[in-house]
Formats: sequence, C-alpha cells, structure tokens
Amino acid sequence: MRKLLAMWAGKLLTIAGKLIGKKSSSSPGEFALKICPNLVGGLNKSIKKGIIVTCGTNGKTTTNNLIASALEAKGYKVLCNRLGANMLNGIATVMVQESGIFGKLQADYACLEIDEAYTPIVFDYVTPDVMIITNLFRDQLDRYGEIDITSDILKRAIKKVPNLKLILNGDDPLCVQFGQLAKGYYYGISEQVLPQTNDTKEGRFCPVCGEEQKYNYYHYSQLGDYYCPKCGFKRPHIDFDVTDVKLETPMRFKVNNKPMTINYKGFYNIYNLVAVYGAMEVLGEGTDDFGSLLTEYKPQIGRMQEFAFKKPVILSLSKNPAGFNQAISTVNTDKRKKDVIIAINDKVNDGRDVSWIWDVDFEKIQDENLNLLMTTGIRLYDISLRFKYEDIKVDLMTQSMREAVGRALSSDSEVCYVLVNYTALYPTEGVLNAMLKEGENR
Repeated sequence: MRKLLAMWAGKLLTIAGKLIGKKSSSSPGEFALKICPNLVGGLNKSIKKGIIVTCGTNGKTTTNNLIASALEAKGYKVLCNRLGANMLNGIATVMVQESGIFGKLQADYACLEIDEAYTPIVFDYVTPDVMIITNLFRDQLDRYGEIDITSDILKRAIKKVPNLKLILNGDDPLCVQFGQLAKGYYYGISEQVLPQTNDTKEGRFCPVCGEEQKYNYYHYSQLGDYYCPKCGFKRPHIDFDVTDVKLETPMRFKVNNKPMTINYKGFYNIYNLVAVYGAMEVLGEGTDDFGSLLTEYKPQIGRMQEFAFKKPVILSLSKNPAGFNQAISTVNTDKRKKDVIIAINDKVNDGRDVSWIWDVDFEKIQDENLNLLMTTGIRLYDISLRFKYEDIKVDLMTQSMREAVGRALSSDSEVCYVLVNYTALYPTEGVLNAMLKEGENR
C-alpha cells in the first residue's frame, strides 16, 4: 500500500509540474521516496532482460539515451531517465511516471544515467548487469574533490555488484583501472586524429605506480595511447576499435571495420557512440543495424543543438575544462564567420567553485573566423577577466542572454555558438525558443 501511495503521489506531482511548465525530472521521485524509501529497490524485479547504467564525467546523458534509443529501435520497452536526473530521486521519478495506475511497472531493459558520487547509494537498491564508464575529468571540485576521490567512490560501487560487466574507455587510463575489479571490455580510437597540442592532461600520472605517463599520441586531456615507462601499465587491447576517422560534417569512422556516419558535431561524440556499440555487443543484441540508428538519433538539449534562426544558433553544454576545451575545438573546426556567447553560472548544480575556468584553453577561441565574443551568466565578470588575461577582447558583457543572442543575430556573422554550463542550459534554451516563436529569426 505504501508503494502504491508513493506512485500515485509521484504521478500527481508530475501532472502538477507539467501544468506549471516544470520538467518534473526529480521532485516527484523525491516525494515518492519519502512515502516509500525502498521504492527503487523493486526495480530489478520489474526488468526482464537487464539494467545498464552509465557513469562518467562527460557524455553520460548522450550515451545513456542513445542506448535506450538503440534498444527501442529493436522493439524493446525501455525505462530511461532521459532528462539526466541521475540521483536516486531521478530514478524513482521515471519509475513513478512509467508505472501503471495500480503501480505495476514492467520493461525489457532499464537504461540509467547515474551521478558518479551516487553510485554506491544507487547500487544498494539496484543491481546492474552492465556499467559504462565514459571518462573521468575534474568536475565540480567543491563537490567531488579531485579525481582520485571519484575513482574511489566508483570502486566501492563496483565491488557491491557480483558478475558486473564493465564497458570502459580504453583511451582513459583512469577508466582502465576499474577493469581489475570486474570483467572489462574496452573501447577506443586507435589512431592519431587531432593536432598534438599542449592540452592539460588531467590524469597524466600512472594510476598504478604514480609515474608520469608517456603518449604515442593523445586525443584530448588524458585520452590517447599511453604507457607507463616505469611499471608497464598501458592502453589495453581494444575490443571495440574506432579507425578511419573523418571529422568533416557528417563525421565518418569505422567501428571494428563497420562504416558509421553521424550528422552532428564533436569528436567526443565518437566516444559516446562506440560505448553504445560496445554495450549492445556485450548485451548480445547485435550491431548490424547500428549505422542506420545513428542517422535517426537526435542529440539531447545542448549537445550541439541547432536553432533555425536566419543564421544557425548552436547551443552547447560544457561543465568542466575538458568539456569546454572540446567545445572550443568543435567551434574552431567551423570555418564560417562566427559569434561566440559564453555563459557561466555558479549555482549548486554547477558547483560554487569556478576556478576551473583558468584550466580551459580559452586562448584557442580567438581564431581568424571569430567575429564577436560575448559573455553572460552569473559569473560573467569572472569569465570576462579570464579573457582579459589572454588579451582577448570581449565585445559585449551582459546579464541578458536575449540581448547577446539579439546582437549575434544582427551581426554579419554566418553562425553563432552559445557555450553554457549546466544551470544556464535550460534558461538559454527557453530564450532561444521564445525568440523563435516571436519571429526574431526574420
């Protein structure tokens, strides 16, 4: 009876939230858990074939949602926290929303994005069959601390689940270490693709002995073909291997010699896609139709999301140095004349400490095709100061995203990129949709 009451209460909160324009991605579950604290504990009994969880600093929402889409394309019913609410209350919310009026919940698979810091808590209630770890970068230092703290949390979680299968980024030495704790399958990009610049290598020390690692080549941050000259730790054999990468739009590459094409931007998206390919193989679901799936998949909000004004406005979410560096790299591959807007907030979900902006290679944004550079958000003066130290002119500082976008639409640029961190994402999407509706693209 308590479980049923929790389900009903969550459903009512979901309806109420939608009536006032809320996404209702976590609050219904939070309330339901107060009524029935063990609500999520019943998930395994409701899933017929398997539970796949996705963790990692960057890319977990895209990866998780793409797995769900791939399984749904095969005709399965999938439970998935698509909006990225990745703590226990987010999982409870999607259970509430997908259950029947009498509290019955059934699905073939569950695809769950989980916040790294919450994995030990979630694994007390949920026993996954497959776990993907996309990468580990510094993120929200005031919440997570340094990367080794996050690693220890994930190790505790993995040890709670016997027979867990891990899908690990073989190009990230910080992910590879988890393969010692459970059965590991590795994916990676087995060729030099990007220019070998002096990007900050966050996890550059060997996770086994602490010696500084060497690289035959690297892709970004600590990802690449690494080896330790002291203890012999090195990039493992890659089970799901990416080769023949072509970065022009649409991007093309091969996974285990199977040709793939994707119609959206970002070298980092190749990692997300090959992680999904690996998960499908490990689940025994087959990948012969994987290429066709990619042509139909639409990236989530803020993942190089394009808005059709009189010139394209492209919204990109970046939450940490590695993410921003990759966003800047993607912007720079676009040779059109462009305006760039950067919005930085410091709300709780962003992390109050914004010192990470000094680890971003913002100097690389000043390429020959940059037209206007604008800053906004709660910490607009911090990000503007960051540009001042690089001797880069900021053309507009404003608290209003609408003003910044309006300035871009009236300029002589060909495209505008809007780079935001987490809590600036949905308000910015709201502004862009409102401006489209009001006809400001004419």
